[in-house]
Amino acid sequence: MTNTTHFGYKTVSEDEKVHEVAKVFHSVAAKYDVMNDLMSGGLHRIWKTFTIAQAGVRPGFKVLDIAGGTGDLSKAFAKQAGPSGEVWLTDINESMLRVGRDRLLNKGLVTPTLLCDAEKLPFPDNYFDRVSVAFGLRNMTHKDQALAEMRRVLKPGGKLLVLEFSKVATPLQKPYDVYSFSVLPWLGQRIAGDAESYRYLAESIRMHPDQETLKGMMQTAGLERVQYFNLTAGVAALHTGIKL
Repeated sequence: MTNTTHFGYKTVSEDEKVHEVAKVFHSVAAKYDVMNDLMSGGLHRIWKTFTIAQAGVRPGFKVLDIAGGTGDLSKAFAKQAGPSGEVWLTDINESMLRVGRDRLLNKGLVTPTLLCDAEKLPFPDNYFDRVSVAFGLRNMTHKDQALAEMRRVLKPGGKLLVLEFSKVATPLQKPYDVYSFSVLPWLGQRIAGDAESYRYLAESIRMHPDQETLKGMMQTAGLERVQYFNLTAGVAALHTGIKL
C-alpha cells in the first residue's frame, strides 16, 4: 500500500507530493522574492528580521538554515556568525538553492550550500547551535520526522526556530480567504506566469497545523521551552524551542 498525504486540498501519494512540491518551486524560483514582496506587502522581511533577532546568532556559531530558499536568513546568520562561524544553506529544491547560493555569492558571502532533505539530514548529532526553517515546514511530508531530525542535529542548549504561515485571527479569516484564493493566484499568473502554484500556497497554509498543534508537535519531538509569537494577527507565527 502506498501511503497518502495532502498536496494542498488534494490527497496524493507521498511520492507524488514530493514531485508536485518540487514542480511548484522549480516554477516560482526565479520570481520568488518579487512575489513574496507583492503577496505580503513586504511583511515577510519584517517577519524574517524578527526571526533573526530571536535566533541571537553570535560569532563562531554553527547554524543550519533548512529550506533556506533564496538565502535571506543565511545571509544575516553568516554576517553574525563571522569567519569563525559556519552557516549552511540547504534546500531540497535545486532551483531555489541555486538562486540562494548565487545571491549569497553576489553579497561576497561564501557559505556551504547543500541539496538535502530535512527529513534525513546528513549532519552528525549535536552539531549546530541554531537550526532555522522559514516557510518550508508546511511543504514537508513527514513534519514530525523533520522536527525530530532538527532536534537531533542541535547541540544541547541549541535553539530551533520555525517561521511559518499559520492560523489568522478569526475577524480576519473571511477577507484573508478572499485574498488567498482570488488575489494570490491572479498575482501568480501576472508576475510568475503560474496561478496554480499560488493556489497551492493558499491551500497548503490551510492544511498546515495551527499554532498550538505545531507547539505540541515540537514538544513531542523532544524540544523544551516551546513558545510561539503571532505575527501580523497570526498570518505567520514564529515557534521556538530549545534542546536541553
